Amino acid sequence: MGSVVGRFAPEQSTVGRFAPSPSGKLHLGNLFCSLLAWLSAKQQGGKVILRIEDLDRERSRMEYVRQAEEDLRFLGLFWDEGGTVGGQDYFQSNRDAYYEELLNKLKKQGLVYPCFCTRAELHAANAPHASDGDPVYSGKCRNLSSETVKKLQESRVPALRLKIPAEMVSFTDGHYGEISQNLERDCGDFILRRSDGIFAYQLAVVADDAAMGVTQVVRGRDLLSSTPRQIYLYRLLDFPVPEFAHTPLLLAPDGRRLSKRDRDVSLDALKERGFSGEDIVGRLAFLAGLLDMPQPITPTELIPLFDWKKVPKEDICLPQNLFFR
Repeated sequence: MGSVVGRFAPEQSTVGRFAPSPSGKLHLGNLFCSLLAWLSAKQQGGKVILRIEDLDRERSRMEYVRQAEEDLRFLGLFWDEGGTVGGQDYFQSNRDAYYEELLNKLKKQGLVYPCFCTRAELHAANAPHASDGDPVYSGKCRNLSSETVKKLQESRVPALRLKIPAEMVSFTDGHYGEISQNLERDCGDFILRRSDGIFAYQLAVVADDAAMGVTQVVRGRDLLSSTPRQIYLYRLLDFPVPEFAHTPLLLAPDGRRLSKRDRDVSLDALKERGFSGEDIVGRLAFLAGLLDMPQPITPTELIPLFDWKKVPKEDICLPQNLFFR
């Protein structure tokens, strides 16, 4: 890139994205969300970017990146830009200089401060956020004197937090409608860079969606509560705010959240049971309300059938006999 802050290229039409974290194999829930993201962008004549969100260096593996690409191709969810073919700019682990530049922009606005609280202290002192289990930060380190900060830095590397105002942020989700959140009450000052030097998801995802010209973000409902703070960051950084649409989550037959540790719902396991890509797409489309019955179909054939109004809002339990045979 010529400028780390500027967009990759100016975009006018819809730009969606896949943004897998390569810490394990994709499961049916990841693929369900990817299918809806692809359909939403393609129905508007747009393109899809594949970005690798490998901020977690310890757990991320190239083998999972290649596996994710293979899985998406197997289902017919071909992307237009990015991934391993797109080069290192599409891997978050290579974009620290860009994040640092944006962090410095926020520092110049007087909005960033060091936080010396440990994870244990945070969870002991705060009630978790009702939706995602994250503690709402109390602001303990917000007004430390320069002398105190200097003394604490001698024994501990701080995280960096963003000062949040007592402000309501509202937006219209493409699936769940009007959403409002009081930033101070519901999330508090949030981390931009961890004490180990890793940039936080909230900053990285805003930075990259802006730089890559993403105009439409489709992702799981579990990330709905983080959207207002990201919108606040877009505004602080003078970036255009994309449209958001969140999908219901797929749950295991017993009602638990799917995990990358659940091998029985990985694509490898489904292939071993004899499912083709079109079989899987058809079953996912049935769960999404796009088909009256599960039947083999390609993503391209689903484009004219896609409508957010058909997609359930409640989380979806996988029927025992749909993928397990």
